[in-house]
Amino acid sequence: MSKSPHEASIEPPPSAALVGETGVTTTNTLAPGSPPALPSPERSPGFAQAGERAAAEKLAADIEALGHRLRQVRASIGRVIFGQQATIDQTLITLLAGGHVLLIGVPGLAKTRLVETLGTVLGLDDKRVQCTPDLMPADILGSEVLEESDTGRRSFRFIPGPVFCQLLMADEINRASPRTQSALLQAMQEHRVSVAGHPYPLPAPFHVLATQNPLEQEGTYPLPEAQLDRFLMQLDVPYPEIDAERQMLIATTGVEEDRAVQVMTGEELIAAQRLVRRIPVGESVVEAILTLVRAGRPESTDIPEVERQVAWGPGPRASQALMRAVRARALLDGRFAPSIDDILALAHPVLRHRMALNFAARADGVTLNDVIDRLCAPFA
Repeated sequence: MSKSPHEASIEPPPSAALVGETGVTTTNTLAPGSPPALPSPERSPGFAQAGERAAAEKLAADIEALGHRLRQVRASIGRVIFGQQATIDQTLITLLAGGHVLLIGVPGLAKTRLVETLGTVLGLDDKRVQCTPDLMPADILGSEVLEESDTGRRSFRFIPGPVFCQLLMADEINRASPRTQSALLQAMQEHRVSVAGHPYPLPAPFHVLATQNPLEQEGTYPLPEAQLDRFLMQLDVPYPEIDAERQMLIATTGVEEDRAVQVMTGEELIAAQRLVRRIPVGESVVEAILTLVRAGRPESTDIPEVERQVAWGPGPRASQALMRAVRARALLDGRFAPSIDDILALAHPVLRHRMALNFAARADGVTLNDVIDRLCAPFA
């Protein structure tokens, strides 16, 4: 049978070299006269574009649904926590980003109540540890005890400590000894503990909300810089505004107090954390994060004030923390991608515990907030 000119023009040669999707060169061994292999629908550009469009639409729907759920979370927390909206939002951002947070503030600013309320609203198993100088690592991690059965056989049984929860509050963590601090911070980093050579995984999700009292420094053990870096954010908890304090007085001194209600579960929080990592980040935001963090290092900065005043600057973990945090903030606000404004809003809590001033800067009254403001100035 004779072939039309159109069919002859599209027939490949008997041994044509083709490059597949994997980048591996293959050889076409079609017999002369056989019809050419047509591309499958899965490999056609139109099908790929439709798949990408469907994935983008599903991502947008997931973000909108989670944004609605997070608004309910904020409303439930606001029923019992008054006048700390910025602290609440930044704590939620930390949890969505899968990190830990260090809260610094004077007593009576609802730090403990915030942890209890988060446990209730998010459906997490929460526990509290009051750190003291005589607190031992076994008091947090757990220990093994020797038991004897009815038959007289003796064996060790592991009794889990309070760290085996989903939301742990380490109250006044700087009062614990360095040995106990390191045991807790190792659990924060690895999400498991080792007792008598046996590893025990921690529940998922696992988050630590630690507090420090900035007033009393006697009998405390300041956290080393390497351990401070384990916290995604350091939040300075301020005093409430007068209107919020008035509302708190009326709501907490009556016969009945309002209570938070559960809105999410631990599994939903894990799904939200996965969704945060799927949020796209623009190239301009990535470059802004890199520029901001690298400008805080005396060795690589172009800012004279940083070179003169900063003893050491933020490491690569600061860039990772800021990237996760800006994604979580965009998700909390119901937006599909982070912006430069998210970087400016989160630069202080992400960087303030990852930098240190030298003696000359402290003598001149310079603060880390001043330095971070200078880092953010080119983007404002």
